[in-house]
Order: sequence, then C-alpha cells, then structure tokens
Amino acid sequence: MNEIGLNIRKLKNKTFTVVIALFTILTALPLIFIIYYVFRQGIAAINWQFFITLPKPVGESGGGIANALLGTVLIVLVASVMAVPIGIMAGVYMSENPDNRISRSARLAVEVLNGVPSIVIGIFAYLVVVIPTGGFSSFSGSFALAVMMLPLIIRTTEETLQRVPKALKESALALGAPYYRVIFKVVIPSGLSGIINGVMLAVARVTGETAPLLFTAFGNPYLNWNISKPMANLPLLIFNYATSPYKNWHRLAWGASLILIIFVLLLNITSRLAIKKWKIRF
Repeated sequence: MNEIGLNIRKLKNKTFTVVIALFTILTALPLIFIIYYVFRQGIAAINWQFFITLPKPVGESGGGIANALLGTVLIVLVASVMAVPIGIMAGVYMSENPDNRISRSARLAVEVLNGVPSIVIGIFAYLVVVIPTGGFSSFSGSFALAVMMLPLIIRTTEETLQRVPKALKESALALGAPYYRVIFKVVIPSGLSGIINGVMLAVARVTGETAPLLFTAFGNPYLNWNISKPMANLPLLIFNYATSPYKNWHRLAWGASLILIIFVLLLNITSRLAIKKWKIRF
C-alpha cells in the first residue's frame, strides 16, 4: 500500500513538472517567433551602407538609418544623464529613510508614475517643454524618456541598497567616517551591480518607446547633432516607415527593428549577468 502511494506521488510530481515545463516553453514561444520573424525580414537590409547612410528619397532604392541611430543614442544618452543621478539619489534617500513621510509619499508617487501610459508622458513633455520652447526637439524627447526611466531606477536602487548588509555601514560609522562618505564610499559601491542593472533595464525599456517621441523629438530626415532641434530615432523611424506604402521604406523598417531588438536583448542579458554577479557577491 505504501509502495502504491509512493508511485502515485512520483507520478503526480512528474506530471506537474511536465506541465510547468510546458507552460514555460509556451511563455517563451512568442518571443522566439518575434525574434525569428524580425530576423528573417530584417537581415536582408543589414549591410555597411545601412549604418552609415541616410534614408533615400521616395522612389530611390537603398539608403540607411544613420540619422536614426545617432538620434537614438543621443536622446537616450541625454535622458540617462537627466534620470540616473536623480533616480539613484532618490533611491538612496528612500533606502536610508524607509519609514518617514517623504519616503512613503515618494514611494507612492513612483508606483503611480510607473503605471502612467507612455503616451500621457509624451503629452506632458509636450506641454512643459515643447510649447514653452516653441518647437520640437530631441531634448524634449529625452525629458519624456527620463521621466519614464525614473521609477525603475529609484525602485531598483532602493531595493538593492536595502539588501546591503547593515554591518558594513555600521562599521564605517564606528570608525568615525562622515555619514555622506559612508554613503558614497561604502553603501553605493556595495550595491553598484544592482544599481547598474536598474539603469540598464530602464535604458532598455525606453529605447523602444515610440509614443512619447511623437510629441517631442518629432523626427528628422537629416543627420542632426543639435539637441534643441527635431531628431530622428529608431522607434519613430520604424513607426513611420512601416506604415508607409513604399517597399524600400518597409525594408529599412525591418532592418531598424532587428537592430533595435538586438540592442534591447544585449542590454537585458547584460543586466541579468549583473544581477547574478551581485547575488554571488552577497
């Protein structure tokens, strides 16, 4: 009787293991299909000219996405410069003062902001940056993306620093180190891998955002370094070219989609490696 019960338990265990594995595979299938299809459609457009030339006018074949690549890098870089210091400092404050009124209010604001649709953030950036400055610009696009980056950076920084052993900070304070030096020399370096992971996840999230840039960066068919002017970017180029009736533009859109997916995948893989390294350290 005991042997029959043991066999039944083993059968149930194997059954649930197979079911869980099946659902895990089903979860990964959409991503695999998307990557495969985009790779199959976009790989034909990838060549050296694709990266260093501008898009051709309608009716001409060839061309590239040099303006969109430059624009994406500049917009995301400026957004990171705006969001990363503020996000890290806010996360440090909330980690060091978890129960005071400011931290509780900030935590609620961060959670609400994280759920705000990206198109609403784009409209907000249009109202507070585009209208006052009198025109579209890549800076306004960076501002919108920075607002989207803040919640993820703040929450990741706070949760990471809360896991740093308190003995490290207490030891430094016991040796007579000033509080600010303990934060910058002990606490933040101890959780640096987790903080970097949050920054990379935030960058990966906003790199593919299109809606906020429709109201801000607007796009530009030329190569532009001036952040006070409209600027091309990959998500906006993909949106405009994919909805056009021109085959050459469709080709560029698929190639740009492939580049964007590869970039986001690399960021996510790097962030996972950073998490693994941080867990091993602590």
